[in-house]
Amino acid sequence: MEVNRASLAGLNTSFNTVFNGVLGGIKPTWQTIAMQVPSTTRENDYRWLAKLRGMREWIGDRVIENVAKDGYKVTNRKFENTVGVSRDDIEDDQIGVYNPLVADLAQTAGEHPDYLVWELFKAGFTTACFDGQYFFDTDHPVIGADGAEISVSNFAGGAGTPWFLLDTSRAIKPMIFQLRRAAKLTSLTNMDDPNVFMRDEYLWGVDMRAAAGFGLWQLAYASKQDLTADNYMAARAAMQDMKGDHGRQLRLKPMVLVVPGVLEKRGLEVLKAERDAAGATNVAAGTATLHVETLLAA
Repeated sequence: MEVNRASLAGLNTSFNTVFNGVLGGIKPTWQTIAMQVPSTTRENDYRWLAKLRGMREWIGDRVIENVAKDGYKVTNRKFENTVGVSRDDIEDDQIGVYNPLVADLAQTAGEHPDYLVWELFKAGFTTACFDGQYFFDTDHPVIGADGAEISVSNFAGGAGTPWFLLDTSRAIKPMIFQLRRAAKLTSLTNMDDPNVFMRDEYLWGVDMRAAAGFGLWQLAYASKQDLTADNYMAARAAMQDMKGDHGRQLRLKPMVLVVPGVLEKRGLEVLKAERDAAGATNVAAGTATLHVETLLAA
């Protein structure tokens, strides 16, 4: 193949077709637990998460909930992945061997939001959220019915492999995927580009700007106790009994049980088995959907 402007334009079209085809077929898992928030600047401030409340009877003036002074900011991060194609390979019609590399660029770009969201979710036992406490903690500050601050827990304790209950029924989700710039394939293929002149090499790469953050801790409940039907039902009860500021019942719905691969069997036993080990009816069966997430592996 003669290397010229027309052949390079055709190569760009070919690589973009491969890239977009693979990217469009990715089935991400971050959407199980996160809401996508568009970003138009370097960082987004989510201090408003601390002031979500229910309706109240309107007597007299409106009661205005002031936004917290100290914000919870999520800063966008920049990511890239690049491959180089030798001019010799283009001349010798060896382009077919690069299609899998371009497909892999799309695969890694499409799956990268999963890594961002689940990596942060897994770190929730040691990483602070909008209220300054760890996302999974035993003492989240909440205003009680009498106006005094109390502690509320979304962590059942234990020292084993963690598992999680989520309420994903609301517009706001337990996690945030913040997108500043979506993944896109770009190239350096002009004959006067430095990489072409110095190394006789053409470059194709993908880049994106994005970040993950914590949403509402109330919508996620964690446990490191053994995953048994009894512990699962206790976690459901604790989550359903959770109250927000001023004693407001949150009406949480534990809809999804999230487990790493090593707990898949136990998760299936809790949610799918008709009877327990003793032969009694398994009352936990069908009470949630099981999501097995390999990115939660230790």
